Amino acid sequence: MPAAAPATLTRARVVAAVIALSAGGFGIGVTEFVAMGLLPSMAQDLLPAQWAASPAVATATAGHLISAYALGVVVGAPVLAALGARTPRKRLLVGFLIGFVIATFLAAVLPTFGLVLAARFVAGLPHGAYFGIASVVASDLLGPGNKGRAGSFILAGLTIANIVGVPTITWVGQVAGWRIAYTMVAAVFAVALCAVAWLVPHQPPGRTASVRGELGAFRNVQVWVAIGIGAIGTGGFFAVYSYVSPLVTGSAGMDVAAVPWALVTTGVGMTIGNLLGGWLADRGTGRAILILGVSSAVTLTLIGLLARTPVGVFATLLLLGVTSMALAPTVQARLMHAAREAEGLGASLNHAAMNIGNALGAYLGGVALATTGDARNTAWVGLALCVLGVGLTVVGVRLERSHPVDRR
Repeated sequence: MPAAAPATLTRARVVAAVIALSAGGFGIGVTEFVAMGLLPSMAQDLLPAQWAASPAVATATAGHLISAYALGVVVGAPVLAALGARTPRKRLLVGFLIGFVIATFLAAVLPTFGLVLAARFVAGLPHGAYFGIASVVASDLLGPGNKGRAGSFILAGLTIANIVGVPTITWVGQVAGWRIAYTMVAAVFAVALCAVAWLVPHQPPGRTASVRGELGAFRNVQVWVAIGIGAIGTGGFFAVYSYVSPLVTGSAGMDVAAVPWALVTTGVGMTIGNLLGGWLADRGTGRAILILGVSSAVTLTLIGLLARTPVGVFATLLLLGVTSMALAPTVQARLMHAAREAEGLGASLNHAAMNIGNALGAYLGGVALATTGDARNTAWVGLALCVLGVGLTVVGVRLERSHPVDRR
């Protein structure tokens, strides 16, 4: 990490603060993605009548739990980032983490599908705003010229969660029940809350911060183009990843015990992709997003063709993690540049966009699964979304002359 932190902070304190912020990202990664491997057991518990009639339809319906969380992110990201513009940033982050603890615990104990669906929506509200504000704080700590790297460091918590946290808690959920798994997720957030409260230094709001100033970012056409790229482009990833359990056990014919290992494989790819994307973002976002979008399209095609064997599933999930997650820090850096003074809102909008993709991908992937019964067909849905994302990227690059992004 660069030694560009404020003079009053030592390098060790900067590193500790960034790790604490990343711990919040770890919790978010676990709460968002652990449902992917537990959807069948959640469907069997919360939708017993549907499960008895058709496990595939019940699992697709349980996918609405993923969509509800994603929609919470979409609503909460711009609203909380704008309303919190004049609030000290550390206070905001602590408040967001308290919200995560409460909402995740409620999801673990509420008795019906409808109530759990509502709890998952509430849990999603602080997601984008947390990542947005945490990325701005990390960028301030690391110094100028590091927006891409700062975003990737915070997102690293999310990607590492997919290597360690998600597979572990998925295994616990398979053995002890999904409710125990989500209770563990609430405990992860409690640890992150303590770390941020202890290690992150006081962070004042932006000097010219206001709700009106934050919302002014929406006047820039490049902000809207980048939101579209993030929403549609990442929808391809979620169309497949939301149904990784039936992909592994149904399409490839493996035992349910292989699901956590598939999640580990995807998580490794996501971690590699996140670091790659952070490096690419600080060297020009337009070209990086275009390259990564095309790479994701190729990967989704390979999943549709090859994910009928264990080797095919694991190899293509690794590639999917790399290509899809590399988009996250590049789109985030583009939004932070395009939003100019409203950097917190810009970074938050990245996660709103990603979770529009999450909701859209999970829904359309569920339609493909319920219609055909073969999870490999979710890849073709993902490919269509990815191609649309590439088209939007071309539009954004052509708009560079009149609406520059990377030059501040």
